Amino acid sequence: MSAFLSEEYRDLQAVAAKFKDAYKNAEPFPSIYFDNVFDEEKLNEILAEFPDLSKKDTTNYADDVQVKFGSKGERFFGEKTKAFMHYLNSEPFLNFLQELTGIEETLVNDPYFHGAGQHEIKPGGFLKIHVDFNKHKTLGLDRRINVLVYLNKDWDESYGGHFELWKTDMSECGAKILPLFNRMAIFSTTDKSYHGHPDPLQCPEGMSRKSLALYYYSNGRPADEFAHSQEDHRTLWAQRPDAENDTFTNKKSKVTKVINRLKKLGK
Repeated sequence: MSAFLSEEYRDLQAVAAKFKDAYKNAEPFPSIYFDNVFDEEKLNEILAEFPDLSKKDTTNYADDVQVKFGSKGERFFGEKTKAFMHYLNSEPFLNFLQELTGIEETLVNDPYFHGAGQHEIKPGGFLKIHVDFNKHKTLGLDRRINVLVYLNKDWDESYGGHFELWKTDMSECGAKILPLFNRMAIFSTTDKSYHGHPDPLQCPEGMSRKSLALYYYSNGRPADEFAHSQEDHRTLWAQRPDAENDTFTNKKSKVTKVINRLKKLGK
């Protein structure tokens, strides 16, 4: 039992057993979200530690596919944030994910937080629809699960920032998740799990879309999770139908790869 969990979620294995079928059968691909999983007071403390990433030595993404900030490893984690992130990388939480997702290969955490950690999007920022890189650049393991914990209080739906999950053929958005405080989204990462926050954020100046991201890996994965082959790839971006502002001028080669993968699928 973890002090980070709210009373309702203290027995994570029971939660996983209850919702594993819902996760497996979710549209447009295996995914789920839970509200109020974590103790509110402790999550408030973690939010209080969240820095303005635009003023730190962070990864600043600013091009035609993404405008956002991301931390580098643990360097900007406060003590409470560090303890929380370490818990989400612990054996009990890994066991929860293993049961919930039904993944047969043993899940492994990422102590380096490669591409993960603290994420922040300011007004006007976005993250176009994509599939994630499929291999850890240092460990060489297969990326299998993303966990996102949102830290946005008093978030009005008009601000946007929905986490969107798209169908494999990019014909339409299959689900939207508003990034509300103490909401945890979990989804399987494959060559077919298109997702993102594609439209510019509309929250007021002085606010931002904050989240904590953790990625989980395995040594090997089922062949049907590859859209084309088992080659390593970085993030691959995809065009939404009738979205004139989805222009990928400096990512053209990656968009071409997406198109070719879809063709191989017969889409």
